[in-house]
Amino acid sequence: MSHRRSAPISLTYSAACLLASVAFGLVEARAQGAPPAPPVQVSAPLAQRVTNWDEFTGRFEASEQVEVRARVSGFLDSIHFKDGDLVKKGDLLFTIDPRPYRLSVDAARAEVARAKAQVELAQNEVERAEGLTQNRTITARDVDQRRANLNSAIGSQQGAEANLKTAELNLEWTEVRAPLAGRISNRRVDPGNLIAGGQSGATLLTTIVAVDPIYFTFDASEADYLRWQRRASDLRTTASREAGIVAEVRLSDEQEWKRRGRIDFVDNTLNARSGTIRGRVVFPNADQFLTPGTFGRLRVFAGEGDALLVPDSVIVSDQANKIVLTVGPENKIVPKPVTLGQITRGLRVIRTGLSPEDKVVIGGFANPMVRPGATVTPQPGEIKPNGSN
Repeated sequence: MSHRRSAPISLTYSAACLLASVAFGLVEARAQGAPPAPPVQVSAPLAQRVTNWDEFTGRFEASEQVEVRARVSGFLDSIHFKDGDLVKKGDLLFTIDPRPYRLSVDAARAEVARAKAQVELAQNEVERAEGLTQNRTITARDVDQRRANLNSAIGSQQGAEANLKTAELNLEWTEVRAPLAGRISNRRVDPGNLIAGGQSGATLLTTIVAVDPIYFTFDASEADYLRWQRRASDLRTTASREAGIVAEVRLSDEQEWKRRGRIDFVDNTLNARSGTIRGRVVFPNADQFLTPGTFGRLRVFAGEGDALLVPDSVIVSDQANKIVLTVGPENKIVPKPVTLGQITRGLRVIRTGLSPEDKVVIGGFANPMVRPGATVTPQPGEIKPNGSN
């Protein structure tokens, strides 16, 4: 009896061992078939003291601009410049047919001569009348009348002289001269055309813009304005001084900030719709390279401070956010939204979102398996500055 009972126990034990072996083999097989965690290079953000800059987009504007219009009407006789020339203040630009205005000057001079003769005659009559009053040959009323005639003749002379000055001024205005130095645009009217002059409705002949110095205008946010205002007790007074506030600009095809100017104006109100305030920077432009209307990138000195820097290439976009991938607990990818600053020494300043202890993924993130929540194999890397401000 005892022998018969021991047999089933041995079979049950053997079956259990077999099942355990099979299960272990399946688990091992699955473990061997799973893909390995992708390797990535990680490094802590580079902590350095940097010069902070506030950056803005704006465009250049002429420091002075004028529309050249005729002050008198007439036929355009000749043009004395080439389109696009640099002109000096007072240079002759256009000539309007002066002959009618010369005739007006001659007529005005003749009227002045006639008026002077009338004054001389009236003066003689007054002197004779004053001599005759002593002999009572002429009445006092006649003397008063002759004095009135003299005053009237003097008034006529003054009116004639004023008309002569007007005629001479109109003749002078037949020569249209440059009101300021700068670069002239193309002519808008060709010789032979009848142009209108005067204070309203005058024909536009051309335009001139000053080229040196040149302005750069930009819009700053309310937060930027408040920060500047706290740093300078009176921002507008500081901006208007000769020292000003240092600003640098680069064009769309430039990598370095080579052009330096100073803020000389800050507007008196913020725009109620956009919440921005307009500022202006003055830049020297001796070579006339900078042209009004050109867009550029401006940066304004905002002090120095400690900052965390990462390569600009490690920053990815997630809809409206900028994200940096980091390796968190259990070697899993953790995305962190960040606020970006300027680029300094080839690295991007991170204003908020990272801490000095974070392990930033700086290599291997191009692998599609490296995504938020994925397990990775971190490998040590290093962030190095590779440029200058």
